[in-house]
Amino acid sequence: MSDKEAEGDAAAGAKISKSDKDQRWIPKLIKKRVCTTFVEDSSSTGALCQCGGRRDAHESVALGDYFSTAIVNHWDSAQHSSEYPTDAFGELHFAGTSKRHSYFLRMSWNTDPSMAYTLMTTHWGLPSPNLVVSVVGGEGNSKVKTWVREVLRQGLVKASQSTGAWILTSGLREGVGRCVGEAVRDHATAASTSVNNVVALGIAPWGLVHNRQHLVNPQGSFPARYYIQNKTGNNYSLDNNYQAFLLVDDGSVGRRGGETSFRAKLEDYISHQRTGIWGSGSIDIPVLCMLISGEAATLERVDLSLRKSTPWLVLAGSGGVADLLCGILENLSSAPAAQSSNEGDGEAGHSDLKDKVAERVRKHFPSVADTDKLVEQALSIYQNRDLITVYYGEQEGPDDFDTVLLKALVRASKSRVSCDDSPYTEELKLAVTWNRVDIAKSELFNGDIHWRDEDLEDSMTDALVNNKPQFVRLFTENGFNIMAYLTYGRLESLYRTVADGTLAYYLLQRRLVERQGIPGSVGNLLDSPAKSNSGSPRSGPTTAITLFEVSRVLEMLMGDVCKPFYFPTLGLEDFTSHRRALRRASKLMRGDCIYRDQLCRYPWASLFIWAVLQNRSEMAVFFWEMAGESVLSALSACKMLREMSKVEIEAENKFSMKELAQKFENLAHDVFGSCYQSDESRSFKLLIRKSPVWGGTTCLQMGTSADARLFFSHDGVQSLLSQIWWGDMKRSTDVWKLLLTFFCPILCYTSLISFRKPEGEEKSEQSNQDQPGRDNDSSYGGYGNTIFSFSDMKHIDAETPETSPSTPAPIKGIPNSPPRKSPFIVSRWRQFWIAPVTSFLGNVLMYFVFLLLFAYVLLVDFKPPPPRGPAITEYVLYFWVFTIVCEEIRETFFVGNRTLRQRMSLYSQDLWNQCDLTAIILFIIGLICRMFEWSYESGRSFLCIDYMVFTLRLIHIFAIHKEMGPKIIIVGKMMKDIFFFLFFLGVWITAYGVANQALLYSYDPNPDRIFRHVFYRPYLHIFGQIPVEEVDVGKQWDMPCTDNVTLIDGGAEPCRSLYSNWLVVILLVVYLLVTNILLINLLIAMFSYTFSKVQEHSDIYWKFQRYNLIVEYHSRPSLAPPFIILSHLHLFIKRKIRKVPSMKIHHFVLDLGVGKEANRLITWETIQKENFLTDQSKIQRGSDSERLKRMSAKVDGVLKQLTETRDVDHRLRALETEVENCLKALTWITDTLAQSTLAKPGLPPPTFRSISTDTSSSSGMMK
Repeated sequence: MSDKEAEGDAAAGAKISKSDKDQRWIPKLIKKRVCTTFVEDSSSTGALCQCGGRRDAHESVALGDYFSTAIVNHWDSAQHSSEYPTDAFGELHFAGTSKRHSYFLRMSWNTDPSMAYTLMTTHWGLPSPNLVVSVVGGEGNSKVKTWVREVLRQGLVKASQSTGAWILTSGLREGVGRCVGEAVRDHATAASTSVNNVVALGIAPWGLVHNRQHLVNPQGSFPARYYIQNKTGNNYSLDNNYQAFLLVDDGSVGRRGGETSFRAKLEDYISHQRTGIWGSGSIDIPVLCMLISGEAATLERVDLSLRKSTPWLVLAGSGGVADLLCGILENLSSAPAAQSSNEGDGEAGHSDLKDKVAERVRKHFPSVADTDKLVEQALSIYQNRDLITVYYGEQEGPDDFDTVLLKALVRASKSRVSCDDSPYTEELKLAVTWNRVDIAKSELFNGDIHWRDEDLEDSMTDALVNNKPQFVRLFTENGFNIMAYLTYGRLESLYRTVADGTLAYYLLQRRLVERQGIPGSVGNLLDSPAKSNSGSPRSGPTTAITLFEVSRVLEMLMGDVCKPFYFPTLGLEDFTSHRRALRRASKLMRGDCIYRDQLCRYPWASLFIWAVLQNRSEMAVFFWEMAGESVLSALSACKMLREMSKVEIEAENKFSMKELAQKFENLAHDVFGSCYQSDESRSFKLLIRKSPVWGGTTCLQMGTSADARLFFSHDGVQSLLSQIWWGDMKRSTDVWKLLLTFFCPILCYTSLISFRKPEGEEKSEQSNQDQPGRDNDSSYGGYGNTIFSFSDMKHIDAETPETSPSTPAPIKGIPNSPPRKSPFIVSRWRQFWIAPVTSFLGNVLMYFVFLLLFAYVLLVDFKPPPPRGPAITEYVLYFWVFTIVCEEIRETFFVGNRTLRQRMSLYSQDLWNQCDLTAIILFIIGLICRMFEWSYESGRSFLCIDYMVFTLRLIHIFAIHKEMGPKIIIVGKMMKDIFFFLFFLGVWITAYGVANQALLYSYDPNPDRIFRHVFYRPYLHIFGQIPVEEVDVGKQWDMPCTDNVTLIDGGAEPCRSLYSNWLVVILLVVYLLVTNILLINLLIAMFSYTFSKVQEHSDIYWKFQRYNLIVEYHSRPSLAPPFIILSHLHLFIKRKIRKVPSMKIHHFVLDLGVGKEANRLITWETIQKENFLTDQSKIQRGSDSERLKRMSAKVDGVLKQLTETRDVDHRLRALETEVENCLKALTWITDTLAQSTLAKPGLPPPTFRSISTDTSSSSGMMK
């Protein structure tokens, strides 16, 4: 994706957010209620209507119908009020409080709850809840008990924060609503993250809100300024700690109850929505009503919700209806048993139950005259007692309130669980929804429950989609079979749940547009999800994402380093053209996609890619731990994340991607370090092994593409590169010995140069044998054994099923034929000349000769144009450059298996290739120009500049040197500082030069002089070349000049202007002060900072660039230009005529296939990774932070035990008090009977001893 495309996507997102701000559509859909019929309130002497409003507040239409109101005895909102467009909505700012705004909406009581829920989640941006707790009761002037406050603060709000819940109250600054608001405020202030912040939602009657007139604005208020005041009369202020308010309007004023029916409907609607992103969770959103105290009218509210199967949690001891229901549920639990005999007994039992309920109702509400309705409601509630959970908060405490909520919901849901489902499935789904892995571990995965994979599939999907890696880890550790779970169809469904607004979503959508050929931009395509209900699953183009789009996105991120992912699954592996593959995929998706039912071949790797594309750090790390090929997987993630960070616009997301990429690079470095310490030979195979999981790439190729400099700086990687660089020669060989052998090749047969003996010498001899048709110039046998015994690799391949033991094939593409032993003279010759260091040495020496020849031609032997020239030496130079061009063409177009477009793109990205291309183009231009008389001097100039470019190419050649390489990198970094310095310098030179020229010369139209005086002369001032006599008129100037305009136009030197010459001197002083002191010292400071910064990592940069240089010279022929033309002819005959495959291109790729050796290597790497993770876990457990956590947990446990001990102590004291009362009662009874004359005792009464006396006597005996 280009930057312009990314900017277009960002603009589309901004357009959507802007449309959300525009809420002018709300009055068209949302209505308010206005009383249109005046029904006289008999207690107000005709001044008030039964709706609570004054007579003059009603419209004339209602007053005109006054006669008809005489026959109306009761005011009803549905009959006596009418709907009008709402005039109060928008944002609410509480004066004198924080800057955070709340949302509010005035709405009719019969508004569709789906409309309100969509408004809150989509347009107001409230996060979809994982739990809804509706707090009922505790309203009015009644004082909230202290322990109820603690339950709300330490129990409800804390538990809701950990689960991502909504808390529904009245939202007014009274009673329980005020306590909930304060608790939400305190927890939000103390919370370190806003991921699971609690959403406090107030649903209040519009007519009860104080200062509601400040909220009225037909166009919407953004924001409305609201003043909080204490309660006055029957009006109550809104609480500023709530995020949103739904102000339900039934047309009444100063009355409660109008919001009750809407609140119940909203709870019921939410309970039928799915949890998770876009409703992708495994369960419906759990809704729990919490009853605190409550008046008699609350019974109707409880009964209404229970009829809709909404569970309730009743706080025993809070008073009112809560205590009434607790008493009924506790003391009447055996009543239904009386209904089992016959019809008459059943009626008698029901009558007895009704009498007991009526007695309790009269006890709790003695002021209510007609209790029959309350009794019927209480009996109806008792019939649904399975949905009610009683919580004794005064005794149990608020510490484990989240567990109480979970058990209450599970108890209510057990009646709805089918017989085939596990009885614990619902509890698990709730734990996953709330992301409470601690509850799942302690209650569900403690070893007592046998879980089937079918029971965990929905919860696993929920955990994956909603980014809950701890549950994914828990399910995996408890035996969940990911191999049977992940099909390609399920993998596609996971990609369809990618959250909109993320980079992965935009990339997938863009590829989908390309396949479907949908016209318009992606921004228009993405408008539909934003306007849809967030509680329902997605619809439209998003659901059409397939593995083809995923493969295209991965191809864009990974480049040509590996083959396209999932193409074999889709049957597209034979399509090299993108256009043909696109047409084939479109045709495939229109038919029956049989592949979706197939099991994913590499499930952990597929999930790992899915998590990385969404930048989910913890999830990606877990999948990396579970997937094989850990080093290559980590490098692949590093590659994807760094490519995504280049496209990402949001600074925070870009930083997190870079941070996660660096984390994976560190993991690759550390795991490979563990492998290298365990077995050097196997670790080398690990670096060059061709991976079938990651599209046939290797660790070295992926590390290069991912710019993994830290990984390449590892000693193991450098050791492998050094072995490749030196070939079969020992790395301790001196350079002078190489030079001497280079000029006298016969010395390679002597002991001057030491060669390493390969492991398994007998097998090495077999691998060094000539074979018909094999490339002798780059034979694999002579070179292969230099790398951790390539003969062993051949032996390994011979054991694989693809090859026969009698015909070993070390690498695919090498024909099998009977081996023949190479003579010592031939093998030793190859060992010396095929080594990359020999090729490098030859190219360096010949390049110096080339530069000497070039300089000789330019300085001594540059003849005139034909027919007098060019000279013989110049023709030799032309041929030399021709061979260089041939080698560039060979490297670009005939090495590797990339397409032409990929080759050109890769070639143009390299800085030194750009340098080579510039040098060749300049040489061709200079060659053409020097052949003609009229352009001879221009051609010479081009060739002189070209010589400079060819000479600068030496920098790249010497980058291989251990000392010079890092310094070259530092110089390259400093070049960036120079550009910034030149910008400041250019600005100052231009400012001074123009002003100085204008002040010195009043008229000078000569362009050449203007350029020299404005730019060139001020630049020379920096280095001390200041012509004082020319600048200062006080000095004598010998230059002849004139003031004649005609002569000046003809080119004569103008005379200096005497006016304001003092200003010229001042400007010169200021200019020198700024340039020579300020800017020069700034440049030195920038260089010093760059040097100190880069010096620490220059060795890492050099080691990374060293790999590219080794690969370059490893692929080059042994002969250097101009003799390289012989190698080119030789290769052309073998490749194009004899069709002999190349061997050198396979030296960095080891194809083990899927045989035993490949499995052993992967198993060994997995063991090393597990050892590394174990060591890291030990280090982490031994850290101070982990020790403090464990100590804190122990202290919490001790405090909990102390709290329980105090509770036991309180109970013992209460028991002692009861025993003392019983003793006093018994003593009184005994004394009374003793004084009575009704009966005379036959025996004397027993003597009582006090407990203190017995204790003291027993302690004395012990002493």
